[in-house]
Amino acid sequence: MSETVLLVGGGGREHAVARSLADDCDLYACASNRNPGIVALADGFKSVEETDTEAVVAYAESVDATLAVVGPEAALAAGVADALAEVGVYTFGPTAEAARIETDKAYQRRFMQEESIPGCPDFAVFEDRDAACQYVDAYDGDLVVKPAGLTGGKGVKVMGDQVDAEEAKAYIREGGHDRVVLEERLVGEEFTVQAFVANGEVRPTPAVQDHKRAYEGDEGPNTGGMGSYSDATLELPFMTADDYADAVSILEATVDALPEYTGVLYGQFMLTAAGVKVVEFNARFGDPEAMNTLPVLETPFVDVLAAARDDDPLPELSFAPRATVCKYAVPAGYPTDPDAGARIEVDEASVDAAAAGKGDADALLFYASVDEREDGLYTTTSRSFAVVGFADDIETAEAVAEEALSAAGDGLRIRHDIGKADLVQSRIDHVEELRG
Repeated sequence: MSETVLLVGGGGREHAVARSLADDCDLYACASNRNPGIVALADGFKSVEETDTEAVVAYAESVDATLAVVGPEAALAAGVADALAEVGVYTFGPTAEAARIETDKAYQRRFMQEESIPGCPDFAVFEDRDAACQYVDAYDGDLVVKPAGLTGGKGVKVMGDQVDAEEAKAYIREGGHDRVVLEERLVGEEFTVQAFVANGEVRPTPAVQDHKRAYEGDEGPNTGGMGSYSDATLELPFMTADDYADAVSILEATVDALPEYTGVLYGQFMLTAAGVKVVEFNARFGDPEAMNTLPVLETPFVDVLAAARDDDPLPELSFAPRATVCKYAVPAGYPTDPDAGARIEVDEASVDAAAAGKGDADALLFYASVDEREDGLYTTTSRSFAVVGFADDIETAEAVAEEALSAAGDGLRIRHDIGKADLVQSRIDHVEELRG
């Protein structure tokens, strides 16, 4: 019997999920924006707010969904997975309580400390802003200031990089956050390992490196992610097999302490001179990391979902040995003052042609925060679309992605340096320097 899967969310991450599911199930989707990539793949689509639990449940029941995947963290925090479970729709996504490992940074660190999860940095949690500022003055070294709640990847301020001590204290006082987490600044190279989790089992995926900063050379404010890359192996070029294994062991220890956790557990790690440390956990696929990972997953994703629901062992995952490079096109002014509501053109044919003459390379387009109207596509306040190049090596995948970016018309901005050889080499050199 074919499964009927409801996908909640309308971003690039959800377009990647839709592409991975569409050929193997009856797919329905709901989101606040009309993502043309998802609409083209789905058997049905409904416009609803992802956090409107009643509307999401009503649509799930109307299509007789047998499985659901919840993409955005805000929907998980709102309890969409809980509400779907109450009406008998198995949801591959954590409950609102379990999702606190992402949605409450103070809980996340305290959980790591109490459960002796490896890789936890020094930290302190404050509700009193004056006390937090005193901690900044007294601390010997640089700190990271994290609002305890969700900020869309844009709320963190790093001393010694983005702000100095006085600017950090001003942010604490004026940022409007009720609680902040102050933690030691980790110096090294960041990477992500995402894992499918259900029934206490962990199935990890290849490591990915995201690029949060808005401008080339890792300059500018943080964003939701301007692009990312992965190698044809499980590790990234600056990592060893032991580094990857250490990250996976942290995910496994986390799941051991959260045996009821279901969904994707995303570990954001820092490879430091002292080993692998945890920057944060997320309770869902990364965006853009889902676009690197799901297209090279050879195991049918729907089989993972069904096994999780049926309490069967999760299938061992198989991945095509392909390097990937993802680059986002974002509205002018993003992230501080994005030009929302601007009409844009996306040349899908140029993406299809991007890999021509490059062996067995390939390119894919993933729509993200665009709104499809009767007269065309319009920007929102977030990232518009991404292109991903696939090849046997990162250099070729980057060239394919760069070629595919000709799909972007006027009014969109791109970080062209992601995946380029000199930037990748700088990561390798950095880790070699850290290791001494």
